[in-house]
Amino acid sequence: MPTDDNDELEGLEREAKEFDKDAEIDRILNAFKLDAYAVLGLQPGMPESDIKKVYRSKSLLIHPDKTKNPRAPDAFDRLKKASTELSDEKHRTQLDEAIADARMLLMREKKWDKDNEELKSEEFAREWRDKTREVLIDAELRRRKQLKAQMQEEGRAQKKEDEELAERKRKRDHDQAWEASREKRIDSWRDFNKKGKQNTPAKGTPAAGGDGGAKKKKKLKTLG
Repeated sequence: MPTDDNDELEGLEREAKEFDKDAEIDRILNAFKLDAYAVLGLQPGMPESDIKKVYRSKSLLIHPDKTKNPRAPDAFDRLKKASTELSDEKHRTQLDEAIADARMLLMREKKWDKDNEELKSEEFAREWRDKTREVLIDAELRRRKQLKAQMQEEGRAQKKEDEELAERKRKRDHDQAWEASREKRIDSWRDFNKKGKQNTPAKGTPAAGGDGGAKKKKKLKTLG
């Protein structure tokens, strides 16, 4: 094959590869991000080993170092987050239950049993995806509401704790200040008592302005 044909073929292959990368990036970013299966392009209930294989393949395809697409970092982060969620057994179980609940709710609305042939139709598959979206959104809103209430309660508890700590600190500072001024109060009391004793007349000492002690007895005149 001529060299020019080889170069043209390689150019077409690179172009096709870039197209695949761009298409996958668009698909990931347009997928419902609360549904990790949808982000990875998987059906619910996939084994964890298959989830890891798919993630590895797609992450290599859209890795920011291997494409010039400016949205590749966002898509890569979302893909990684979805893989992490499905690797978490608790999260994956909750997601599987939400998807199953959506199917059951849809069947109840339509009054279908599990043997209804319509369950295999593309129309039902589309409606199931839409109902799953509703269930996941409702669950997320309830989770956020509970988290907000929890944070508010924790905030009130923290505020109460801070107030109690401040009150204990105020009392401790007051006690320390009182103890620190103890010697000063004792010295002041001693000085007060000392001055009081100095100003008190000694026994038998004429008081200031007195008449020399006991009053002189008047001499009684003799009658007779």
